[in-house]
Amino acid sequence: MSNGRGSIPEETIESVLRQHDIVDTVSRHVHLSKQGKYMKGLCPFHSEKTPSFTVTPEKQIFHCYGCGMGGNAIKFRMEIEGLSFPEAVRIMAEEVNIQVDESVGSHGGATRDPELDAVIQAHEWSAKLYHFLLKNTEHGKPAMEYLKARGFTDKAIDHFQIGYAPARWDTLVQFLEKRSFDLGSMEKGGLLAAKQDASGYVDRFRDRVMFPIHNRSGKVIAFGGRILGEGQPKYLNTPESKLFSKSRTLYNLHQAKTAIRKTSQVVLFEGYGDVISASEGGVHNAVATMGTALTESHAAMLKSMADQVVISFDGDNAGQAAALKSIPILETVGLQVKISVLPEGLDPDDFIQKHGGERFARQMVEGAVTSTKFKLMKLKKNHITPGSGEGAKVAYIQEALRIITPLPSPTEREIYLKELSSDMNISFDSLKQECNQIRTELQKKQSAGDNNPERWNNGRHKKGKVQTPVLLPAYHAAERRLLSFMLQDDEVARYVEKHLDDAFNIEEYAAIAAYLYAYYAQGKTPDASRFIASLHDDRLEKAVSSIAMMDVPLAWTNEELDDCIREIRKVPMKLEIEQKKEEMVSAERAGDFLRAAHIASEIIALERQ
Repeated sequence: MSNGRGSIPEETIESVLRQHDIVDTVSRHVHLSKQGKYMKGLCPFHSEKTPSFTVTPEKQIFHCYGCGMGGNAIKFRMEIEGLSFPEAVRIMAEEVNIQVDESVGSHGGATRDPELDAVIQAHEWSAKLYHFLLKNTEHGKPAMEYLKARGFTDKAIDHFQIGYAPARWDTLVQFLEKRSFDLGSMEKGGLLAAKQDASGYVDRFRDRVMFPIHNRSGKVIAFGGRILGEGQPKYLNTPESKLFSKSRTLYNLHQAKTAIRKTSQVVLFEGYGDVISASEGGVHNAVATMGTALTESHAAMLKSMADQVVISFDGDNAGQAAALKSIPILETVGLQVKISVLPEGLDPDDFIQKHGGERFARQMVEGAVTSTKFKLMKLKKNHITPGSGEGAKVAYIQEALRIITPLPSPTEREIYLKELSSDMNISFDSLKQECNQIRTELQKKQSAGDNNPERWNNGRHKKGKVQTPVLLPAYHAAERRLLSFMLQDDEVARYVEKHLDDAFNIEEYAAIAAYLYAYYAQGKTPDASRFIASLHDDRLEKAVSSIAMMDVPLAWTNEELDDCIREIRKVPMKLEIEQKKEEMVSAERAGDFLRAAHIASEIIALERQ
C-alpha cells in the first residue's frame, strides 16, 4: 500500500533536509526568539498568547507543546502550505536546485499512483491537442480571431499554450480513447463528463478558448475555458479533483517563480488575460487566482518565495472589494502588501493594451500604494462626495483613525495622520491625541487568549485541541526517556533491542522503537529530522518530535537504561496480578477454595518478581 510519499529517493529527501534549515523555514511564518538552545514563538497551527511552539536548531525539528504538531522542515511546509509530502519535497528541492528523480522506489516500496499519472499524461496530451486545433484548423479560426482582437500575439499564444476546444461532443473522447486512456479515470480527472443516461462520456469543454493550468512543477493539471459567444458560465474551470485544487493553485506560477524569487515580489492578478498581457509587457513575476477568492494556502505559497505582493485587480467596485478582502490574508503570513490603483472601469489587461506594459510596470507596479493608503482612499471615496456635509467628514475621519491607529510603527502613524490633517484641514495635534486615546481603548479590549498585535502569526489554523499537561504514569515516562536516549545514540538502541525488543506497552512507542532498530540497522547515524523523514505515519512523527524535545543528558549508564526497562516490564506483570486477583475472587465465590489457594501462591510469586 502506498504511504502517500510517492517514490522520491531517500537521498533526495535527505539532501532537501540538509539544504533547508528548520529555523529559516519556520521564520518565514513565525517570529522566533532565542531561549537557550531552543527558539520559541507563537504556534501558527492554533491560537495562543503564550509561546509553546519550539524549534530545536541542533535537531532540526519543531514541536508545539500546545497542539502537539511537530516534525522536520518538510513537515512544517506540508502543514503551513497544505501540501502532500511529494509536493513539499519537490518544491523544496526546486528551491535549492536539487533534481528529483522519482524512478527509484523508496519508503518500503511505495509507488506512484498509476491512475493519477495517467490523468496528468492525458492533460499534457489534451493541451497539445487544443493548441494544435487553435493554430492549424478551420474550427480554431474564430477562436484565433477572438484572441488577436484581444491583443494576444502568436508568441504569447505559444508561450502560454493557449488552445481551442471545438463545439463538438466527442473530440477529446475519441482522442483519449484512441490512446487507450481509461475514460472513467478521465471523467474523475475533469477532462470528460458522464452522459446523463450513464451510457458513456462527452467532452467537458466545448467551443471554448482553452488556457492550460499548470502545477508548480510545470505539469498541466487543469484547464480554464472561456466561451466564444454568449452563454454561461463565461469561464469554466476543471472541477476540483485529487489533482487540482483552486485554493492551492495559482495560474502561471510555474513560469513566474524564477522572477518572483529574483525580485522577492509577486504581482497578483484575477484573470489569465491579465497575466498574459503583463508578461508580454515585461512583468514576468505575474500570477492569477483561479476565478476564486484568495486563500491562506495561496498566501503561504507566495510567502515561501516573496516578501511583497502587488495586488492588481480590476478597477471596478467588485475588483477593488476583492483586493480589500485579500489584504488581511496576505498580511497574516507576513507579506508586505501594495495595491495597483487602476482607473475606474479598466482592468489590468485593458490598461496594458491602452498604455503599454512599460507604463503598467512603472505606474501600476512600482507606483502601487500601501495597503493602508488603499484602505483610506476607499474609505474617502465612500464618505466624501460632492456636496458632503460636515457629518460625512467627521465619519470619514473617525473611521480613518480606526485604520491608522493599529499600525505598529509610530513613524507610519505620523505620516498618515499628517496626510489626513492636511487633506481634511484638521489640527495634527488633535488627530494625534484622538489616535492615542483609541490605542489605549484597543489595548484594553485585546483578548487575553490571543496574540492580536502579531496578526500575521495569530491563529492561522485552529486545528487540534490544546493539550492540558498531565502527570504520566511511571512506565510511560520510562518509555519516553528510553526512546529519547535511543534517538540520540545508536548504541542505546542496540542495548534496548537486546534487552527489551518490542515489549513497549504503548503501541506507538513500540512502533517508533521498531523503526529506530531498522533505521540504525541500515548504518544510519542519530538524526531526529532524518529519522522523522523515514516514518510513514503522522501520529508517529508528532510523537517523535515531542520525545526528541525532551531535555535528557547525552551521557547515560546501563543502570539507568535497566531502571527504565524494569519499569516497562513491570506493567504486563501488574496487569497479570490484577487479572489473577479477579480469578481468585471468582474461585472463592464459586466455593473452589483449592483453586483460589493455588492462584494466591501464583500472585505471591509474581509480586516477588
